[in-house]
Amino acid sequence: MVYRFRVILDADEDVFRDIEMLQENTLEDLHNTIVQSFGFDGTEMASFYISDEEWNQGEEIHQFDMSGHDTSIKLMNETTLDSVLSESQTKLIYVYDFLQMWTFFVELAQIAEVEEGRDYPNLMFVHGQLPDNPPAKEFKGEDEGLLNGDYDDDYDSDDFDNLSFDDHWN
Repeated sequence: MVYRFRVILDADEDVFRDIEMLQENTLEDLHNTIVQSFGFDGTEMASFYISDEEWNQGEEIHQFDMSGHDTSIKLMNETTLDSVLSESQTKLIYVYDFLQMWTFFVELAQIAEVEEGRDYPNLMFVHGQLPDNPPAKEFKGEDEGLLNGDYDDDYDSDDFDNLSFDDHWN
């Protein structure tokens, strides 16, 4: 089977690519296709994240094993498309270059039959140009109370000066 994806840059302007991949391709193959189709040089680290319907970031699928010997992590080159995507699980988040944070929404739009004579992966459609710089990200936590001045009224900052380092060392 062929998986047809729309890969959308998380930006104000519409920038996306439509890509076809074989279901047995790996996430590393999808990573390489995304890198090429958007014109990146491929020298930066990347990860996929399984996403729910609201695009909440879930389990990470790593490009490289940087943990040492943690066998519980998933790697792109060992993870096939059909092992993480289906008609009911269609969304991934893809982050390229963790310093720049190029972020893409990857959605499985259709599962179709292989077409004879067509090479895969296949870049089906290109819309928009990649900007010179990644769109700015706003990082915020679930509880914004402290950011809005909602401090604990029981805390007295003068008490901090009276704390002994040795008494409170873990």
